[in-house]
Amino acid sequence: MCGLVAAVARTGVHFEAPPLQRALDHMHRRGPDAEGIWHEPGVWLGHRRLAIQDLDARSNQPLHSPCGRYVIVFNGEIYNFDTLRHELAATGVLFHTTSDTEVLLALFAAHGPAMLERLRGMFAFVIWDRVARRAFAARDPYGIKPLYWSQTADGVMLASQVRALLATRQVSRAPCARGQANFWLLGSVAEPCTWYQDVKALPAGHFAWVEQGRMGTPQRWWDVAAAWRTASDISPPLVEVSERVRSALRASVAAHLVADVPVGVFLSGGIDSGALAGMMIGAGAQNLQGITLTYDEFSGTANDEAPMATALAKHYGIAHHVRRVTRAEFEADLPRILAAMDQPSVDGINTWYASKAVAELGLKVVVSGVGGDELFQGYASFKQLPHLVSAWAPVSRMPGAMPLAHALMGWQARRTGNARWRYLPDWARTMAGAWWLRRGLFSPADLPALMGFDLAAEGLQGFSPEAWVGQMSGTLGADPRLALGQIESTTYMLNQLLRDSDWASMDHSVELRTPLVDAWLLRDLQPMLGALRQFPNKRLLAEAPATPLPAAMLARTKTGFGIPVQTWLKQMGKAAGSGGPSNAWAIEVARSYDEVGA
Repeated sequence: MCGLVAAVARTGVHFEAPPLQRALDHMHRRGPDAEGIWHEPGVWLGHRRLAIQDLDARSNQPLHSPCGRYVIVFNGEIYNFDTLRHELAATGVLFHTTSDTEVLLALFAAHGPAMLERLRGMFAFVIWDRVARRAFAARDPYGIKPLYWSQTADGVMLASQVRALLATRQVSRAPCARGQANFWLLGSVAEPCTWYQDVKALPAGHFAWVEQGRMGTPQRWWDVAAAWRTASDISPPLVEVSERVRSALRASVAAHLVADVPVGVFLSGGIDSGALAGMMIGAGAQNLQGITLTYDEFSGTANDEAPMATALAKHYGIAHHVRRVTRAEFEADLPRILAAMDQPSVDGINTWYASKAVAELGLKVVVSGVGGDELFQGYASFKQLPHLVSAWAPVSRMPGAMPLAHALMGWQARRTGNARWRYLPDWARTMAGAWWLRRGLFSPADLPALMGFDLAAEGLQGFSPEAWVGQMSGTLGADPRLALGQIESTTYMLNQLLRDSDWASMDHSVELRTPLVDAWLLRDLQPMLGALRQFPNKRLLAEAPATPLPAAMLARTKTGFGIPVQTWLKQMGKAAGSGGPSNAWAIEVARSYDEVGA
C-alpha cells in the first residue's frame, strides 16, 4: 500500500516539478520505504512505497514494462497476483520481480481494461501508455483505495489524497456545497464530491482514460450495488448456504494473508474480528498478533473490549496486545489526527489509535473486521427499519394522519432541540428515508447555521433522502433488508468506514486489509444474500472458523468500535454541540479542518 501522484498535461504544456513533489512529500507516511519519480514531456509520475510484496528495491515504482511502453504507479494489493503471474508466464511473459505491481502491468499490456475483472484486491492505479500518449486510471469495486483528481489550467493531476493535490498549491480550496452539505447531514462526504469544488474522486468500481490533459468520463466496470439489487429470494437449502458461506469466507481470509511481512489483526470482543482471527489461524497464520484498544472511561462496562478480546486471544493462542488510550494522549494527538484526516469525518479515531498500536509493534499489515455488519446484515436497523416502513407507510395514507404526525413531531423537535424529528412523518414512509433518519447527523434545517445560508441553499438543491440515496446507491431492490445492505455498502461503508480506514491506518504506515469487504466474496455470496436472514446475529460468520468462537462471545451484547470522544471534548472545554457525540465531533472537525490542512 502506497501513495501515488500522476499528472497529464495539455498538449504543448508541461507541469513544473516542485508542486508535484510537494504532493508526493505530503504522503510520506503512506510510503516511507521508497520514493520514485519518472517523467517525460506531458506526464509526471510519483510514488511513495510501503513495501509489502517483494521487499527488494527492484519493485520500487514507477515501474516500467519490459517493452518500455507502459509505466505504472499503484496503491493497494492484488491478492491473486501469484495465480495471474503463472497464467501470464505460461503465455511467455517474463517477470523480473515477485511483486503484484509487475503482474498488474503485464496484465494490462495483454488485456487492456478487460484485465480489471480478473483482479482480486484493493487498488487504485494509473498506467501511462507512452505510445498512445494517454493514461489509464482505475479503482477497485468497493473503493477501498482512494483516487482523487483535479482539472487545472495545465492539465489533470491525480493523487491518493485530497490534501496531496492541495499541497501543489495549484488547486482551489473553494468549497463544494454538495460535499459539505453531505458531511453535515451524514458525517462524511459522499463521492465523487469532496470538501472542495475542484477535487473529485474517481468513483469506486470505475476506470477512466486521461488524454491531452483532460479527464475522460468515468466508466463503471463493477457494480457492488447490483449484487444486492438483483439478489433473488430463492436460495439453496440452508445446509448448502452454510457450507458455501463458510467456504467463501475462508477463501477470502486466506487470500488476504498474502504478504512478505507479518500480518496482525484488530481484535475486539465482537464476532467480526473474532471470526477473522479464527479463520486466520485456520489458514496457517503464524505468530499472529491481536491488537485491542481500551479506555479507562469504558472500564467495567459493556463497551470495554479488552476482557472478551483477551479470552478470545487465549482461545486461539494469539499473542495479545491491549493498548490503553487516555484523554491526555488524545489531546496531544489531536492536531496530527486532524492533519491526517484527508476528508472531514465523524469517525476514524478508533482506527487511527488501533493502527498506532500496530505500528508500535513493528507491524506493517493488519486485518480488520469492517464490513461484517453490512454483508451479514448485523445492524439492528436491518430488523427495525423494515418494520418501521411497513407499519408507517399505510398509516400515513389515512385521512388526517400526516397533519397530526407533523404537529406531534414538530413539538418533539422544539422540545428536544433536535430538528430531525420534524422530518420523521415524511421520511419514514420509504426505506431510503428511514435509513436517513437512522444515519442522519444534522437535519437540513440545521445547515444554514452550520455552513452559511447561501452555501447551504446551494448544497441542498434537489435534496430528498430518496433522491440522494438514489444517486449514491442506484435504484433499490424490492426486498427491504437487501435494499438496506445495498445502501449501507455504497454509502456509510464506502464514504466513511473504508475512507477512514485508509487515512487512519496510512498515517502510521500500516496497510489495513478487509477480508469481509471483497468483491469476489460478495459475488460468491450473492445467490444467498436473501437467505442470510435465516441466520440471525451473523451466525454464519461466527460458525466459519474451524475452531468455533467461544459461546460467551456469541451471547455478548453488540457494541460499536467506540471511543469516548464526547467525554474528552467536554473535559478539553470544546463545544459539545447537540444531538450526540458524533454531532459534537463534527463541529470540532469542521471548525479546524481547513485551518489544519492549510
